[in-house]
Amino acid sequence: MSSKVYLALQDNDTSRYIVEAIEQDNPDASIQYLPAMIRIESETGLIVRAETVSEKLGQDWDIQELQLNMITLGGNVEEDDESFQLKWN
Repeated sequence: MSSKVYLALQDNDTSRYIVEAIEQDNPDASIQYLPAMIRIESETGLIVRAETVSEKLGQDWDIQELQLNMITLGGNVEEDDESFQLKWN
C-alpha cells in the first residue's frame, strides 16, 4: 500500500484558482471541499506549476505565494521558481 501525498489550502478565492490549476496538471488527484479547507490528495505525487496558476488567475503568480494559502501538507517538498512538488521518495 502506498501513502498519499496531500496539500490542504484555505478555502478562499485565490485557493480556488490554485485548485483549478492543480486539477489540470494532476488529473489523478482527488479533491475534497471541507469547511474552510480544500484538501488535495494523490498516490503518485502533486505538482503546482506557477505558469498554470498564473493562467487561471489572469495575472503573474509567484510560487512562494502558495504558502499564504497553505494549511498543511504531507510529502517531501521539492520547490523551485517554476513549481512546487510533493512526493514520497
